[in-house]
Amino acid sequence: MERFFKNNLRIAAAFATVIVLCLAVVATYLICPGTPGKSRFMKFEGYIELPKRGPLNVLDYLTINNGTLFVTSESSGALFKVDLDSNHPSLSTVSELPGSGAAHGVALIMERNLAFVTRSEENTVDVFDPTSLRLLSRIPVADDADAILYAPSEKLVYVANGDAQIATLIDPERRITVGTVPLPGKPEFPAWDSQTGILYQNLEDIDSIVAIDLGERMVTGQWSLAPCEGPSGMAISSKQRRLFAVCSKNAMLVVFDLELHRVIASLKIGGEPDSVAFDETLRRIYSAGKAGRLTVIQQDSPNAYRVLDEIRTHYGAHTLALDPVSHRVFVGYAGLFAHPRISVFSPTMVNDEPVNDEPKSAVQGPS
Repeated sequence: MERFFKNNLRIAAAFATVIVLCLAVVATYLICPGTPGKSRFMKFEGYIELPKRGPLNVLDYLTINNGTLFVTSESSGALFKVDLDSNHPSLSTVSELPGSGAAHGVALIMERNLAFVTRSEENTVDVFDPTSLRLLSRIPVADDADAILYAPSEKLVYVANGDAQIATLIDPERRITVGTVPLPGKPEFPAWDSQTGILYQNLEDIDSIVAIDLGERMVTGQWSLAPCEGPSGMAISSKQRRLFAVCSKNAMLVVFDLELHRVIASLKIGGEPDSVAFDETLRRIYSAGKAGRLTVIQQDSPNAYRVLDEIRTHYGAHTLALDPVSHRVFVGYAGLFAHPRISVFSPTMVNDEPVNDEPKSAVQGPS
């Protein structure tokens, strides 16, 4: 009996040691993400480190405009402004607008020097100066303010209120709410069609997309995104009449034809995708997901697509932004007991041809 008891103790001790080692490995991975996986299609250029606020720092939206990257923190409520160094991104200058309530989407009206950020816990849209990061005013909105964009044709700021299942419309000049649009499901991410002025909004809980006429302030069409389950991020090509939606529940990207109003292509991509961007020049699609994969997709034609690579990034790195000028891709990493950071990638191969790195602004896509 004594020998049996000692053997059980040894087994339990060995098992506990394995568990502790596994937890240590997981913790080390979360704290020190290391270098992303290698890819012949993308070059890793380094990290942009952001300020740390508390033990866990979770980033949400990345929004880029003319060499400036805006990054929101869901955990701390901070908004970071990154003035990108075009030659050495890791040396970029970072400034911060502190805030309360989880920060999410950012909409920019640079010609008016105005910007807007949603705060879901506070149920507000904060108006700020994107140059100085000075807070200008706060606009109360419905529950769960999340994604946001500016529709220049109607001169309206559009806010997707997830739990409330409505969209809020804001007059950016008067900084007041001027209307709402009831939605038949929970909105996740909108995309604005510059060719028609129609706004497209996906509905996460019913796997659908709706068209919204902002002038009439009403839904004018609704279509299924099947086989997509749990649509999250979206990107649009008004020129090609294509909309790209990633699907968080079944790890897919679907291509939606804006004229035929139906899905015309679908691909399996990295797990739990949350954001997507389309490079019109290089005909590249990028998606980031919580499973820690950056998926690189080539568009061979408006109806034909192929996955080039799935680059290992970091668990929870679900948000990205694309710079259409430099063609760089920025992916946001969470930080556990460490600074959150932005990983920077640039394309190296397009259609089996090397991309010229110098100068960055002169990168050309396939003819």
